[in-house]
Amino acid sequence: MKLVLAVIVCKILRFIGGLVGKGSSLPGQFALKVCPDALGRVKLPPHIIAVTGSNGKTSTVEMTAAILKADGRRVVYNKEGSNQIEGVATLILSNCSLRGRMRGDVLLLESDERYARHTFRWFHPTHFVITNLYRDQLTRNGHPEWVFDAIRAAVFPETTLVLNADDPLVSCFARDHDPDKVKWFGLDECPADTREHRGVYHDGARCPVCRGRMEYSCYHYAHIGHYSCPSCGHRRHDTDFTVTALDLNAGRLTINGETDISLAFKSIYNVYNILAAWSVCALAGVDRAVMAGVINNYMLKNGRMITFRLGDHQGTLLTSKHENSVAYDTNLAYIAATDRPCTVLVIVDAISRKYFTGETSWLWDIDFDRLNCPQVKKVMLYGRYCNDLAVRFKYSQVPAGKVEVGESIATAAEYLKENGDEDVYVVTCFSDRDKLLAHVEREG
Repeated sequence: MKLVLAVIVCKILRFIGGLVGKGSSLPGQFALKVCPDALGRVKLPPHIIAVTGSNGKTSTVEMTAAILKADGRRVVYNKEGSNQIEGVATLILSNCSLRGRMRGDVLLLESDERYARHTFRWFHPTHFVITNLYRDQLTRNGHPEWVFDAIRAAVFPETTLVLNADDPLVSCFARDHDPDKVKWFGLDECPADTREHRGVYHDGARCPVCRGRMEYSCYHYAHIGHYSCPSCGHRRHDTDFTVTALDLNAGRLTINGETDISLAFKSIYNVYNILAAWSVCALAGVDRAVMAGVINNYMLKNGRMITFRLGDHQGTLLTSKHENSVAYDTNLAYIAATDRPCTVLVIVDAISRKYFTGETSWLWDIDFDRLNCPQVKKVMLYGRYCNDLAVRFKYSQVPAGKVEVGESIATAAEYLKENGDEDVYVVTCFSDRDKLLAHVEREG
């Protein structure tokens, strides 16, 4: 009876929330008060796919859902990105019959790294994709190794792990797991690789197993690459799903030497997200041609990349999680790889949507030197924390004459609307994205 009541409460509150454009977590919160073990009582589909990690969760889930739907599967997934236990409860219970049977062939879940152990206390994924582990929201998450321990509590023997082989910390999830239940994805060496690490800090410098000095034959970005530890033997595992050729400039990649994919978004992040989605869908039995048909030139719909017009400017908004230097670095690298004159607008107005903090030390972990390139004609620093940004840029290689500082985002948009016609790139977080989009003409 409690389960029936929890389902009813969730459906009613979800309906009301839909009318006002809210309600992804609150219905689940109330439903769990009515029936705390509701998620352990429902009948779930045969395929339960979970995706977690510091970056790429939402994008990987979106592409995975698109592929599975193209294959004719009925997919239930948290497209709103509400990825803690209350949001998961809303998703599951609002898609259940009153008897507690969930509709759909596949339950696909983006899962918050810290809260996966709470969600999966009640049920266990059949497949668990772990994308990467970086420094992310240090005031909330602490060090990546702490996050590793949090995720490890949600790893169960019967689950097939789908792991990023190029991340030395992520690969440690396989150490105590059945090797037959671990599948690996990663990139072969490619022209954009470096032999030396580039970045303000290097979390891959020491082996996560023995703390010995790690050796790399190549870096794809940050600490992601081909690594080995001479002290204990911890090394990059051979991969089951592999990008065997990659040309970011041309926007082309090849998977397992047989499938060519064109990239709508020429970012190394996008490459890994595509490969993660490809890997888990292949394990779910989706045909290679179906996957390629969906992924080829796929443009994300989750707001990670948005094109717009502002006056005579062609604009691109690149969402970069505040408090996550790697997210910023990959987007700055994307800008640095362009060959057209451009202005870069960096906005930090609210650090987080989830909690208040004025802590901005993470700005010093971002490699803003990447913007010291001839095509970047101006760098505009705007938002409440523009002065924090300005101090950080004083210690960068970007010439002071290229840097403009101001607080009002509306003023920045008005200036660009009235001046120039060069490309504009906006780098900011979801917390600040709409403050800029309110002043532009979106495309697509």
